[in-house]
Amino acid sequence: MRFTQLVTKTLREDPPEAETASHRLMLRAGLIYQVAAGVYAYLPLAWRSLRKIENIIREEMDNAGGQELMMPALQPRELWEQTGRADAMGEVLFSMEDRRGRPMVLAPTHEEVVTSIVRANVQSYRDLPVILYQIQTKFRDEPRPRAGLVRVREFDMKDAYSFNADDDSLDDSYQAMAQAYRNIYRRCSLPVLMAEADSGAIGGKDSHEFLLATPTGEDTVITCPGCGYTANAEKAEGLYPEQEEAPELPLEEVDTPGQKTIAGVADFLNVSTSQTLKAVFYAADGEVVFVTVRGDLEVNEVKLKNNLHCNDLRFATDEEVREAGLVAGSASPIGITGMRRVADNSITQGSNFVVGANKPDTHYLNANYPRDFDVDVMTDIALTQPGHLCPQCRTPLEATRGVEVGHIFKLGTSYSEALGAMYLDQEGQQHPITMGCYGIGVGRLLAAAIEQNHDDRGIVFPAPIAPYQVHLVGLNMTDEAVAAAADQLYRELWDNGIETIFDDRPDQAAGVKLNDADLMGLPVRLVVSPRNLRNNAVELKGRTDDEATMAPLEEVAAAVRQALQG
Repeated sequence: MRFTQLVTKTLREDPPEAETASHRLMLRAGLIYQVAAGVYAYLPLAWRSLRKIENIIREEMDNAGGQELMMPALQPRELWEQTGRADAMGEVLFSMEDRRGRPMVLAPTHEEVVTSIVRANVQSYRDLPVILYQIQTKFRDEPRPRAGLVRVREFDMKDAYSFNADDDSLDDSYQAMAQAYRNIYRRCSLPVLMAEADSGAIGGKDSHEFLLATPTGEDTVITCPGCGYTANAEKAEGLYPEQEEAPELPLEEVDTPGQKTIAGVADFLNVSTSQTLKAVFYAADGEVVFVTVRGDLEVNEVKLKNNLHCNDLRFATDEEVREAGLVAGSASPIGITGMRRVADNSITQGSNFVVGANKPDTHYLNANYPRDFDVDVMTDIALTQPGHLCPQCRTPLEATRGVEVGHIFKLGTSYSEALGAMYLDQEGQQHPITMGCYGIGVGRLLAAAIEQNHDDRGIVFPAPIAPYQVHLVGLNMTDEAVAAAADQLYRELWDNGIETIFDDRPDQAAGVKLNDADLMGLPVRLVVSPRNLRNNAVELKGRTDDEATMAPLEEVAAAVRQALQG
């Protein structure tokens, strides 16, 4: 490809709407074009990278026994109602009606349709196991699209689905997919963390995320430097710092004028935040729920939502809090009735806590569970934090930010039971098919790769997924000798199977061309100039090299191959 024919135009300044490095650089380098909030066009350079990622994915999925197919993005809503996911997905699900008034959805994923396909084509245990996959566009009406391709409303995803006779067979497919994912990321030159994760609206019992570490990532990964335990913060478990047990003291009411936060109350009464209990009010499918957690901890809303078995969970509004008779800033479960009360296990570790007295500017000292109050549900709903102890080896846990670039799930039989996907065993008995699903966001993977691989000059593409291998720059293209030599070299590189983009612009200064080469971040840069030609050589520089070297004209292809391998 020649620059004079390339649709893409680079930008000198950072776009004001860009939030992250990958978003900024993909816009500046002309990889993407924003059509609407969370909706992007992939321009030619990005499309070449995405095709390379897709080819790697296809090869590894095929090697793992997958069969590729293509399913429709437009689906009848009835399918989603049969599995209960129409409500579970909520407003994220794009919904519409066709001209005959039939409810339809734009699929964010394809469990319902693929299960229907297998239901029609699998009858016996002899037909199992089966792994089906596709690379296709998905739609999610995200409330807050952000960070370019990291969180969007339309995106390309590889989604795969395994169908097995039992849990043991599912585990085999799950492990095969996990290894295929490791192979994909390795071949893309992307180091990932495999972390235990929550299954979310997909459902299922076990799941793992693959995350690419980056400071601007949306997800927090909890890791143990001792034993290697790794889990998404939504799923992670940890042992809280121990609280000293003391004899229970009598409940005592104290004035706390103007103190409405845990930090303020703790400071006012000269106690640690771990000596307080925090009250948090949520609306679960519209029902106000009273949640209690130790004051030094935060509520893990994913764990809470799973325990409440609700579709929608949010903070209760001020009006909902007032209507429930609760006193914000001075509330506790003492004397609370008429609503669900959920507490974290942490309230059982320690004694004589400071809690709200359920009237303004007043708190209690020496509150103890279960002497002074009861709860309806006692469970683990606290967010694991750095410094908590590993549940496996008691080493202090650490935290890393990352971008999710893949997710695998053990679904079990929930979808097959809901949609009637059954098989006959050797004795002729009917059983629901056991399922797994496995997703990789292709565009997000490209964005995450750039997020992790860039410097202050631009993108630093990993060679396997770079749109081109070589950025050939012709300086002073009005010089006939330079133009002829650069054009000949461009043809020779392609003849040798080396993917090359040629900056043949005659009207751009050397600084502009070299800056664009750094911005676009291809693995190798070649410069043809009058001075180099006088030495019968070309300047060669790897994108991360500090210095350039000179390669004789007749040896350029060999030198480029060596640079790409190194």
